[in-house]
Amino acid sequence: MVGSGINPVKAPVVRRGSLTSLPAAVAQRPAWRFLILAEIANFAAVRRYLGCARSDLLVADVSSRLSQAAPDVRLTVVGRTTLELAFEGADAGELDQTLDLLRGACEEQFVLDGEIYALEICFGAAAGPAAHLDEVRLVEEAEAALAEARAAHMPVRHDVAGFDARESRSLARELKLAIAEDQLFLAYQPKIHVRRQEIGSAEALVRWQHPSRGLILPGDFIGVAEDGGLIDQLTIWTIERAIKDQRRLLAAGHDLRIFINISGQLLGDQAFVDAACHMVAEADAKLGFEVTETSVIRDPASAIANLQRFADIGIVIAIDDYGAGLSSLAYLKQLPARELKIDKLFVTQLTSSNRDPLIVRSTIDLAHALEMEVVAEGVETHAALALLTVMGCDMVQGFLISRPISLEALTTFLDEDRHHFVSQDSRATFNTLATAWKRG
Repeated sequence: MVGSGINPVKAPVVRRGSLTSLPAAVAQRPAWRFLILAEIANFAAVRRYLGCARSDLLVADVSSRLSQAAPDVRLTVVGRTTLELAFEGADAGELDQTLDLLRGACEEQFVLDGEIYALEICFGAAAGPAAHLDEVRLVEEAEAALAEARAAHMPVRHDVAGFDARESRSLARELKLAIAEDQLFLAYQPKIHVRRQEIGSAEALVRWQHPSRGLILPGDFIGVAEDGGLIDQLTIWTIERAIKDQRRLLAAGHDLRIFINISGQLLGDQAFVDAACHMVAEADAKLGFEVTETSVIRDPASAIANLQRFADIGIVIAIDDYGAGLSSLAYLKQLPARELKIDKLFVTQLTSSNRDPLIVRSTIDLAHALEMEVVAEGVETHAALALLTVMGCDMVQGFLISRPISLEALTTFLDEDRHHFVSQDSRATFNTLATAWKRG
């Protein structure tokens, strides 16, 4: 146990970008490099009881505990609430083993100034092959994993490099089993209607809780599913689960449309289209399908015809990632779409770029002229939300409103009307930007 008199741990300082400095004792180059970020998630709550001076030492308490659990890991305090742990290994599975050790070590309560406290520690991790590793990418993936871990309340790991052909075949076999054994789950990111201040829909994002690899994100297995001929099974599973989850939401008093991403491969697959139409019609479900323009270009005639079939049974079609690829007005005007989603590439730079606001504003005007509502993805700041509101954007989605969360967390989010807090905080920014925008 760590008491109040502890001094900060003198861990070797390993700053970001210095992960190339391997211990001299390592005789052979390790196959894998790992980076773990640990964060005290309930720091603000504990600080109210401990005071600022003592709370500043919390990171040292946690550092001591983690060092004892994994003594061979190079540990660095990189912030008031954050630690960085770097190490190497021969097998990718060593990261999950270390995460289990660290998480187990932090489950035991801490004794601080003679009183017992439960510190909630979030872990985000990244792994990559040691040869030709992109150090910046490793840090970025660890930071992204930590952000997801905060929302998921569980350790999250990202793999920097993609799977090679042999690993992909192995993962494809495991994915087929995962679909059959329900290792998958859906995380939901709500969309807020700006003018009505309502949550009317949410995007379903599939996740894979692998029994040994841990949480695998879509970027690591959707391509495997497409290459391995499993994307139809995966999408059918997603539709089935979304329908079940939608019923649970409705039973809790929340009538939401659930949007699902549809691979371009499936827009010309008649067997999939028939199955999806039958499932949605039989369940009388309120669903939406998100497709990219590039997926339509594969086989325009079949894709447009099948999208019309979806639209005819009440499925709302949304054009996803608009502006990220080769957007074509010729196809856009033919699609039976009711929503257009502006790619987050433009939204995240909305308040720091001269051109992006012009592109976003013209896109909103174009969509409205085509009788579509506009959704802005990647909204992360109050300033961006305020500017989008001034521009007439219909709906917004992003970390400012909510990260992708479990069904249970979404139900709580809706019960407590948490999206109203975002609106209140953005009101002052809105008034300032509205005046500036109209004046300019």
